[in-house]
Amino acid sequence: MQREVFAQRLAAEIPDTLLLTEHDHVYTLGTAAQAAHLLADEESLRERGVDVVNVDRGGDITYHGPGQLVAYPILDLSFHGKDLDAYLRRLENVVIAVLGRLGVHASRLPGYTGVWVAGEKICAIGIKASRWVTMHGLALNVSTDLSYFGKIIPCGIFDRGVTSIQDATGTGRSLADVEDLLIAEFAEAFGYATVHEPLMEEG
Repeated sequence: MQREVFAQRLAAEIPDTLLLTEHDHVYTLGTAAQAAHLLADEESLRERGVDVVNVDRGGDITYHGPGQLVAYPILDLSFHGKDLDAYLRRLENVVIAVLGRLGVHASRLPGYTGVWVAGEKICAIGIKASRWVTMHGLALNVSTDLSYFGKIIPCGIFDRGVTSIQDATGTGRSLADVEDLLIAEFAEAFGYATVHEPLMEEG
């Protein structure tokens, strides 16, 4: 679906679109991924029901799964400044603002992409762009089972942990509540009016 929407935006058939989803258990390997950063063997992957997929975003290996909000902005950066680094910083700002509204103090970590809480990554970011149209995006841990990160070297970073909103606050948050905040902050950051349109029926 993301590729279809990306192709439509590239052809100027649709406006900028933000896709939001919650994946089943999967490890995704970006274009800079090293096979050695996947620590699980085939048997343990089968036992835990985890797929492994190569994807064309930048970056190394990460985990997606239940309790994690994944956002794929399909944007034409011709209208937002043709600067990929600035775009990444704006995505980080969106997530930092969302977390701030939930009482979580988050920040950047010098030398790394993503959003961090007390030195642990709470949101991974990896993108791709063609002719200034973007795809892929960010994965924000809301109530994610963080044990799945123990079978990889997340984003190829050996000396940093991973956290979630639930771990950082000690309270559960529904994915729907965090999704609403993300939509609002994203719309404000990029100057959109929002129109909600379910692209796939739930269940």
